[in-house]
Amino acid sequence: MADKKILVSARKLTKTFKVKNGTVKAVGGVDLDIYKGETLALVGESGCGKSTLGRLLLRLIEPTSGEVIFDGKNITAMKTREMRQVRREMQIVFQDPYSSIDPRFSVKRIIGEPLRAYKVFSSRKEQENYIRELVEKVGIHQEDLDRYPHQFSGGQRQRIGIARALALKPQLIVCDEPVSALDVSIQAQTLNLLHDLQEEFKLTYLFISHDLAVVRYISDRVCVMFLGKICEIGNTEDIFKNPKHPYTYFLLSSTPKPDPTKRKEDREILSGEAPSPVNPPSGCRFHTRCPYAKEICSREEPEPRMIEGRLVACHFPMNEAEA
Repeated sequence: MADKKILVSARKLTKTFKVKNGTVKAVGGVDLDIYKGETLALVGESGCGKSTLGRLLLRLIEPTSGEVIFDGKNITAMKTREMRQVRREMQIVFQDPYSSIDPRFSVKRIIGEPLRAYKVFSSRKEQENYIRELVEKVGIHQEDLDRYPHQFSGGQRQRIGIARALALKPQLIVCDEPVSALDVSIQAQTLNLLHDLQEEFKLTYLFISHDLAVVRYISDRVCVMFLGKICEIGNTEDIFKNPKHPYTYFLLSSTPKPDPTKRKEDREILSGEAPSPVNPPSGCRFHTRCPYAKEICSREEPEPRMIEGRLVACHFPMNEAEA
């Protein structure tokens, strides 16, 4: 990916939340690049900071420290007026296709809101013609433009959300678990739609998910997170075939196999309790559950380094024989 243009960069990005018993460092000093035109999947357990990182990259929430560079501009340093112009270049598709759209608005108004906000068209007719073309691209019929969200299925509502995200022709779309609330058959249709739209509109995706089968199907690269830290980043097939970080290995191993007779083959389950995000372990955050951990792992946080073409943050990365 060295010859590709970097669209989004996070540098030492940190987000801390105050909670009753202390503070939670949801994102702990993340460095990340997303290349123009790719689909980067962000995976990890629930609560590892995936969605928080996605919102930080869009500046929907403010970082505690660090910076985000979007298309060569430091958006964390921008004032409200400057940021408003950048926002049309970055959009989000949410997990819940019902709560993320206003139930009182018709489809036409839902998709038209961003167009009106940015005064894209000078006449109502031009805007309506554009909306009609857009809904056809996402698989919604033009005659349904005056209907309301409760009159659609979950898959159709998610298509409306995708159309709204596409309305301003952004460069980046953060897809935050966009298919997890849908039936399996509808998931496949939605994933194929996202793939087709990416090619047509030259989109870049950050695809947040915990479904590893979905991630393997749609992504070019995978970024694995654990407790606010990045463990490993690499090409999708490299990650799935030969994980280098122990956490990546156990995450992949925990995925159930479709064949019931093979579900116990080559499957290893981690023992012990997951560390608390309020009081994370010193050194490597995974060391309390890692069977390969040594004394240095509890003392020193590992720096990410290149190993066989991917970044791995581990003192003792797994070799091919272990993986």
